[in-house]
Amino acid sequence: MFATDSVVKPAVTPSGSEPVARDLTFVSMASYGHYKIFASGKGAKLYTSGVEYDRNSWGRFMGARFDYVAEFLPLVLLNADTSYDIWGNPMTTARKTVPGVGFSPIGFRLEWRDRKAIKPYLMAKGGVVIFTQKELSSQATYENFSLQSSTGLQVKMTPRMDLRLGLFGDFHFSDAFIVPVNPGLDVMNASLGITYHLGRAPAVH
Repeated sequence: MFATDSVVKPAVTPSGSEPVARDLTFVSMASYGHYKIFASGKGAKLYTSGVEYDRNSWGRFMGARFDYVAEFLPLVLLNADTSYDIWGNPMTTARKTVPGVGFSPIGFRLEWRDRKAIKPYLMAKGGVVIFTQKELSSQATYENFSLQSSTGLQVKMTPRMDLRLGLFGDFHFSDAFIVPVNPGLDVMNASLGITYHLGRAPAVH
């Protein structure tokens, strides 16, 4: 019998070793542009603030710490035109701000150099976002599916706290043709957050 190394190394370690690494990140995001990939919406801006939970459930992958990610966004603000046709085309130049909430129960994070002072990361999260009005079409839904992706750096400030700099991200939401139209929105964004390491503070080399 021959022993081989798995591509994904397990997070569970023998009894008596260090506990699984877990983080809480308080993060805010602001969009600075949009483009059309999976959605036809345009001219809108998106702002969010919430908390993210990261747990090293899957060990290591491609040399990075491989985490499960979940996020709750109690504050979502959509700045958009006040009126749209059925296809999501603006019908006026007047603006409004529509509040909402978001929840992403499914996600992952790859964090390289996780025991160093500067840690690059790549992340993706999927879930739902719910607005108080139908957006971005007169025939849209209140509930929309969401998909986020981002890349950036985490910078050590203290043994327990990091500064997260989300250098580039994408936030997509749409109703996935629950109704006959699916205008949706794709926005480019940047984010800023504070990460707190739960449990034992990680050693930094």
